[in-house]
Amino acid sequence: MVVHPPVAGRIGVLLSELLSSLGLRDLQGGKLTLSSVLEITSNTLSDTPTQGLQQLPWSFLNKLIVSNLDARNLQCANDQTMCSSAFTDDNGDSDAMNPLDLITALFHCADPFLQQEMVSKMSLCQFAVPLLLPNCDTQQSTLMLWAMRDLVKIYKPHSSSGEGALVEGRIVEMKIPLVSFVRVGESSLSKSQMLDELLSSPSQPNKPFIHHNMPCGDVPRRISDGLVEVSWYLPCGIRNIDIFTQPVAVANLRGDSRLFEAQVSFLCQTSAAVFIFSDDLEGDLSLFTNTERKAELFLVTNSQRQGYDMDKLREACRKYKIEEKHVIVRRKQNESQFVKALRFHVRGIVEEKVLKTNMFNLAAVARHIGILVDEDCNDCQSTRQNAEEISEMVKNVVKFKEEQLPLHGTLWKEISQLEKERCRMRNSTKAESIEHYRSSLTTQEQDLRKEQQQKDISEAMALFITAISEPKTERLYFLKWLKIQLDTLTRENLSTLRQQYIDCCNKNPVDKKHMKTLDGQISNCSLGPEHFFRELGQVYECACSLRQDDPARQQVQHLPGLCAQMLLDGFPVELVDGDASNIPMKWISAVLTELHQLVDKKSRILVLTVLGVQSTGKSTLLNTMFGVQFAVSSGRCTRGAFMLLIKVSEELRSELNCDFIMVIDTEGLKSPELAALGTSYEHDNELATLVIGLSDISIINVAMENNTEMKDVLQIVVHAFLRMKEVGKKPRCLFVHQNVSDMSAHDKNMRDRNKLVEQLNEMTQAAAKMEKKEANTKFTDVMKYDPEKDSYYIPGLWHGTPPMAPVNTGYSEAVYELKKSLIRLLKSDDVRSSDATEFLQWTQDLWNAVKFENFIFNFRNSLAADAYLDLCKHYNTWEWAFQSEMNTWLVAKTSIISNFGVTEKNVQISQLQTTLRDMLHEASVKLDQEQQKMLWNLEQYFKQKDEKVVLVEKYRQEFQNSVWSLKKETEHSLKLHLEQAVEIRKEMEKVNVIKNNQTVAIDRKVLQLIEMCRTATRFSEDDLNREFDTMWRDIMSELSDVQLQLTDVGKNAKHLLKDNLRGKGGSVREMLTKVDLMQCGQGSYNVNDKWFSGVVEGMKKLWNVLTSDRANFIKERQKICDDIITKCHNVVKHNIDNMERNNLDYNDTYIKELLKSIDDQMKDQKIPDECEAHVKFHIVGFAARQFQKAHNDFIGRNNPQQCLERSKNTYLESFLSLFNEKDQCLKKAKQFIDTCVRPAVKYNITTRLGQAIADEMKTGDEGVVYNTRSNFQFEVLKQLLEEQSFTKYITCTGSYERFVKDWIKQHIIQRMSATGHMPQLEKKLLSEIVLRINDAITISATIKDIKGFVQHFYSTILDQVVIPRDALDTFLFLSDTDMKQFVSYLKEFIKDMEISLAQEYNSLSNDFTKRIEQMQPTPHDLLFSSLCGCGHQCPFCKTPCEAGGQGHTTHFAKMHRPEGLGTYRWMHTQKLNTDICTTAVISSGTFQCAETKENYHPYKEYRTIFPKWDIAGDASVEASDYWTYVMKEFNKNLAEAHNAEPADIPVGWKTLTHQDALTGLKKAFNMK
Repeated sequence: MVVHPPVAGRIGVLLSELLSSLGLRDLQGGKLTLSSVLEITSNTLSDTPTQGLQQLPWSFLNKLIVSNLDARNLQCANDQTMCSSAFTDDNGDSDAMNPLDLITALFHCADPFLQQEMVSKMSLCQFAVPLLLPNCDTQQSTLMLWAMRDLVKIYKPHSSSGEGALVEGRIVEMKIPLVSFVRVGESSLSKSQMLDELLSSPSQPNKPFIHHNMPCGDVPRRISDGLVEVSWYLPCGIRNIDIFTQPVAVANLRGDSRLFEAQVSFLCQTSAAVFIFSDDLEGDLSLFTNTERKAELFLVTNSQRQGYDMDKLREACRKYKIEEKHVIVRRKQNESQFVKALRFHVRGIVEEKVLKTNMFNLAAVARHIGILVDEDCNDCQSTRQNAEEISEMVKNVVKFKEEQLPLHGTLWKEISQLEKERCRMRNSTKAESIEHYRSSLTTQEQDLRKEQQQKDISEAMALFITAISEPKTERLYFLKWLKIQLDTLTRENLSTLRQQYIDCCNKNPVDKKHMKTLDGQISNCSLGPEHFFRELGQVYECACSLRQDDPARQQVQHLPGLCAQMLLDGFPVELVDGDASNIPMKWISAVLTELHQLVDKKSRILVLTVLGVQSTGKSTLLNTMFGVQFAVSSGRCTRGAFMLLIKVSEELRSELNCDFIMVIDTEGLKSPELAALGTSYEHDNELATLVIGLSDISIINVAMENNTEMKDVLQIVVHAFLRMKEVGKKPRCLFVHQNVSDMSAHDKNMRDRNKLVEQLNEMTQAAAKMEKKEANTKFTDVMKYDPEKDSYYIPGLWHGTPPMAPVNTGYSEAVYELKKSLIRLLKSDDVRSSDATEFLQWTQDLWNAVKFENFIFNFRNSLAADAYLDLCKHYNTWEWAFQSEMNTWLVAKTSIISNFGVTEKNVQISQLQTTLRDMLHEASVKLDQEQQKMLWNLEQYFKQKDEKVVLVEKYRQEFQNSVWSLKKETEHSLKLHLEQAVEIRKEMEKVNVIKNNQTVAIDRKVLQLIEMCRTATRFSEDDLNREFDTMWRDIMSELSDVQLQLTDVGKNAKHLLKDNLRGKGGSVREMLTKVDLMQCGQGSYNVNDKWFSGVVEGMKKLWNVLTSDRANFIKERQKICDDIITKCHNVVKHNIDNMERNNLDYNDTYIKELLKSIDDQMKDQKIPDECEAHVKFHIVGFAARQFQKAHNDFIGRNNPQQCLERSKNTYLESFLSLFNEKDQCLKKAKQFIDTCVRPAVKYNITTRLGQAIADEMKTGDEGVVYNTRSNFQFEVLKQLLEEQSFTKYITCTGSYERFVKDWIKQHIIQRMSATGHMPQLEKKLLSEIVLRINDAITISATIKDIKGFVQHFYSTILDQVVIPRDALDTFLFLSDTDMKQFVSYLKEFIKDMEISLAQEYNSLSNDFTKRIEQMQPTPHDLLFSSLCGCGHQCPFCKTPCEAGGQGHTTHFAKMHRPEGLGTYRWMHTQKLNTDICTTAVISSGTFQCAETKENYHPYKEYRTIFPKWDIAGDASVEASDYWTYVMKEFNKNLAEAHNAEPADIPVGWKTLTHQDALTGLKKAFNMK
């Protein structure tokens, strides 16, 4: 064997050179941290061979972190050639490095915490670990006491009296014999190889020490000579397996021991025996004869080497006092026999009562002889003292927790139980109001918080907070020390309790009471840093209940920042408190918010979780995969859930689209402890739903190839995935089958995989039935899952029998492959990251829903709500553009219909029907185009690569349906409007025919008179006037018999009413034959309760069940009827105003429109036929009288004689001008502008102004109010809160549509009056129409006669203006003028008209209310139609639906009201009811209504009665504060208004303030 000792004086240089060659020079001195090693990089997942020395350290660490036995077998790619030329001198070691040098270099670069992790992983692999690390700069060694502090070993020694007791503890604390092996000079025996054989058996081969026959083991060492490694042999208690019956530590000094005096001295003083390997029998062994030596010396040599001399051997033994029996000579026996002899001597030492020592003794010896101890640094020692101050207080763990950690004990558990009860209302009784019960729960919780606040921070917690507030290094040292010390205490305590439990079980009879006590103590005996952090969270949560300016609250504001920093440092933080089964949400919120700020908002996270049965290796799987160490209390499995962050390198962040991977470790399902309490299934469901909901990828850990024992777990998992699918999240799922021994398991288990899929499908169906989502029939309906690709088989963890079994290489490799698959999945487009704040919001929403019994129907996703609001905002913009475009189109087409034949004398009115068909076809085409625009916009929206789009993907079809529904409704509306316009135009043509005949007659008579006068003697002007008067009297006499036909509106209305009621019963038809319609509708309308006798009869009057009494029920029906009557009266008024303003006659379409409106409003109102008929009699009777009067007025206005009489002077002027042959240009131009153009322009502006104002409100500075229904609702309710007007509140809750329309109108008036926008809009519209008119004049100027000019002019703009027919006929009477001059005058008068109208609009700026009401359509009607939604109301509290679009299939509202606001009261007291339906639906209460056939139905199953309503249960106090505050403030007013007694206000409501209500409103609508 060739030995290459280091050259004195070159050691430091060698270290620097070696670190440089490895790329570690900048990390020397402990700068290499654990977090940097655990960081996900491209190298983490690389399978390519190591390309150079600089990749060697990372390859080694990456493999070591996953406990891979091949970690030490590293070579660069160019050193791995298997076939090289036999005739070259290349020794192939240019890039080779001895693994010991690499390990030594890494320990020099690693910080103390990475050193601990490296030692732990090396020990798991059964690798020898550094005991004395040579310091190459100073030629000193360091005892690696701290590095080994975290090693916990368990073994079972043999006992002569029988089976030995199990021993568990930290290896540094165990007193076991140390046997050392050294080499003096040269030895032909490989010491390290002999040690590997010594510690191995055929059934359990180990290679703790690297030797020359291992990869690169023959490469000369450069810096690792002087290294002392240590390994342990620990028996398992089975004689046929154990090599040694007692534990033993084996130390191995690398290099020639004569060069390392300090190391030799240390080993001689601490070892029970030192075995010296040497072939140099004449060598100097005086180092081993030191007077302080305690070790027995053994000499090991080889008789088969050249130059062996027995005499020299005897001399050496005599000289150095080595007993003959301690000389081990390898003779001609094989290696196995030699190892057997060596093992015999070691066994003799171990089994004798020899020197036993622990690491503390070793440290004392090391300090004595000048060897450094890694723990002796100031940071380590000071923090150890801090930890000991706390641990020394622990005499009894349970008592310590009660006294020093009181906040997270019983108090926190009771608070947690109250939180869940507030969500589930399981214990509410029928004898009290639901809201009173909820209020009492809130009061109890507040009392518990106050009890917490009264407790001062304990001494232990004060020390803990001070310690973790120190800089990073000190903080990490402290936490490690605290964990070490507390684990030791817990282990000792647990061992004692377990022994007592065993003794108790062995007694006869068994003391069951004492056993139960012991069982509870065992469950509660663990204590670790996680308990202090749990207490810390409660300290913070408790302080958050105080005022903002409270000093106690200010003192804890820095705590979340500390915890966030620890999360960044790789420390696991408890997410779910496993003992209380709750999340301290305020604490977690603050920690994640601080985390977001610490990383400068670069906190994109992808989440990975593991679920499985308890004790199936979930934590081990994660620890192996990512090299992490989750907080697991000694002797117990994980409780609750812990989250840990792993950094992603800059190079991979863009690929993974995240900055961190969050790994969540959870407690096992099917816990025996919880099963004993009977809460296992519920707890497991909660935990599974939460962690699967949080994760992007979930690993389902199956600890056996056979799936039969996993049935219950799979059922829980399927429930969780189903819930996630229903709320819009579909995490990926991988099944990991552990403890699979057969390498062909994947192929052989196809049948089992198929069986698993069958089970998953069966469970999906069962879960879907329980969750009332039966459409899901297969597991793949719930999530994307491929049993071939998404199933992984992992061998058992250990290779052999522990404690001497190393980690199975197959296990490490399989876990590594799983890790690569996970990273690949995380890179896919299906997985999207969220930042810390979004993750926090999602966690809050998930946990709030998990606390409810019915998760799916109580899930509120705030992120999805924001995304849904964004989608609604976009959709409303598209919808508004659609409606505006079609409204503009409709105005143009109705103008064309109104102008049909206006310039013609012989109008072919039959052609109007053809025009209507053409328009309807054009409407269909245009609607298709506009629909396609909306659908395209919708498609583009969902193509965005944005997280919010993913969250609302499930609403895509609903919004597509809304587009189709909008098109269909608009098409129907357009058809009605166009048909109505045609009918009106047809009716008007009857009047126009009469007027046209008159005009023709007058033209003829006047021309005859002119001809007569011109052939006679000269006429004076007076003569002409007399002749004209004579002619006029003759004409009037001739037309005296011409009359317009008078319509009997009442008769027509009755016929229409008869058709409408045709499907009703005989009694209704009989009522119609007797009724005098024209006498109906006078005065107020009163509901007759006899009409409702069948409905009211079925109502039960039982205590504790919410219902309405008879009088209140009738009152509610009266209100419904009154609202319908009011709306219809407004429609009648609107139509009559339109008739008067535009000189229109009555048409039966008005009555038809009314009857349709009544039918629409009565739908789903459960109004009896008799009541419906009387409402229609009332409304139609009123309308008939009003329309009859309007019709009579129209007949009066359009009486032929009166119309002619009003135009007499105009006719006379034209007669005189024509007779005298005067130029009429100026006069005719002015007449045309004043009588024809100006009225048409004003009408055009009036018809367009409503849309323009609505557009301004939607797109102006306050447009956000009208962007979505939610924004609008928020603004309305906020203003109501500010005004504090009971009258307005009662109108809002009682007559929502009327209130909202009036609110919008007042908002418009306020906006228009404050900004002067209306005159600006009017002048803008004026400029647009004047521009069109000027263009029309210019285009028509080439026409040579005035009638041709007028016809062409109007054909150009007939879609913009409606021409007054009478004025046009008068203008065209005997018109004869110079067209060029006429056109010139027209343009001048157009300018004057524009100026005049602009001035008129400015002067009218203060009369907004009247003018807005006269607009057609009104802006508030337009805005209301875009905001009113589907019109459905909550079946309990009548709050309106806020779902976007018209095609949604589920109705919802963000904020429900106390039912007393809707007149509901308790029967026996008549007191208004305070229950809120969001609370009621999670309670055990019942309700009754017509839909339940007056039977009582559980609130929790309301969806079986109202399947289209989604009322999310809300246990939070804040979200309902708005309406509870309103009811509290106006309790007496409401009682008076509803003829009831004031409600009993719950205690919790009485302290609500205006600010609380505003905060609750903002929370409900997600407003910042």
